[in-house]
Amino acid sequence: MNIQIFDTKKELGKHSATDAAEKIRSAIQEKSEANIILATGASQFETLGNLVEEPDIDWSKVTMFHLDEYVDLPETHPASFRKYLRERFEQKVPPLKATHYIDGDSGDPEEECRRLNGIISRIDIDVALVGIGENGHLAFNDPPADFETEKPYIVVELDEACRRQQMGEGWFESIEDVPKQAISMSIKQIMKSKNIICSVPDKRKAEAVRNCMEGEITNLHPASILQAHQHCDVYLDQESASMLTLDYK
Repeated sequence: MNIQIFDTKKELGKHSATDAAEKIRSAIQEKSEANIILATGASQFETLGNLVEEPDIDWSKVTMFHLDEYVDLPETHPASFRKYLRERFEQKVPPLKATHYIDGDSGDPEEECRRLNGIISRIDIDVALVGIGENGHLAFNDPPADFETEKPYIVVELDEACRRQQMGEGWFESIEDVPKQAISMSIKQIMKSKNIICSVPDKRKAEAVRNCMEGEITNLHPASILQAHQHCDVYLDQESASMLTLDYK
């Protein structure tokens, strides 16, 4: 795991996007295609905003997988992650080779997981863009996260800290409005990615960053598992890195 700290979230976003673009281009050059995972939420605003501006990416050779989505939330809702990715990514780049969104309001989340699992199980992921939650979650794998399941996508229960984060970021008007379940890519599936780029801005993430970057690997701090990945680059700003105790220069 490689940790880089930048003065502002704007710089963080520029450098993480440049890194992602280089890895996508490299995969296309190597095997004529690239398979990527995209996250959503406030932590990804700057990264995705810069990624769509990156030159010389043949998006027609890129397949995108969706990291997580709420259960029983329509795509028209402002908090929908499908809506987020269509508006902030898909509509801003040329047509992709394929997109695999999570249909969270399909009516049968377990069947939706089976559908997605049948697709991604045949795919090698080249680049995964992820963040870290205020409770240390990775995707929607809240603590104590399941580190053992082999299933690529799973139905998860969202804890109160996670749901309060979503409300605090302005996606919902009240805690009661935040769904209690989601479909999430599993920890093991994320860790299968050849490269992981983790973007984590903002002061409110500082404690989770310290726990996950400098503490032991434990499912009580799910993103701590990133310490075990050989090609994981973590991008922080000064605020999110403010509680770290080691020197990362």
